[in-house]
Parts: sequence; C-alpha cells; structure tokens
Amino acid sequence: MLVTLVSWLVGLAAAYLAVGLVFAVAFVTRGAGRVDPVAAHGTWGFRLAILPGCAALWPLLARRWARGERAPVERTPHRDAAGPAEGAP
Repeated sequence: MLVTLVSWLVGLAAAYLAVGLVFAVAFVTRGAGRVDPVAAHGTWGFRLAILPGCAALWPLLARRWARGERAPVERTPHRDAAGPAEGAP
C-alpha cells in the first residue's frame, strides 16, 4: 500500500516537472519578455539561469503569461510619497 502511494506520488512529481520543463523552454524563449520587459533584453545565460525556476513555478507563470500581466510595481511609502511614476496609469 505504501509503496503504491509513494510510486504514485513520484510519478505525479515527474509529470509536473516534465510539463514544467516543456513550458519553461517556451517561456524563456518567448514569454519572459512579454511578462517582464527587462527580461526581453536578457542574454542566453540569463535565460538558462531562470530555466529551473520557470520549470518549478510554471503554473504561476503560465497564468501570468496567459492573462498578459506585467511585472507588479512595488509599492513602498517612499514611492507613494514621491507621486506617480512616469508612464504609470
């Protein structure tokens, strides 16, 4: 019983990582620049560095990419006191 449960969980984790790896390759080549404009100018070294994180966090990144969301703007008391940034809505 325990061996069956463990083998099922290992298979589930392997499937999650396999889907994540396929997504990560697509994301680092096309999607990273759409989600974060700074990443659009990233080198291949940068893209290789973010590949494992993209594979692990693929559900969150897929949702952001599908919705067309940009990187969130940090809100701090200093930024609030300085007023709206250029180009901000």
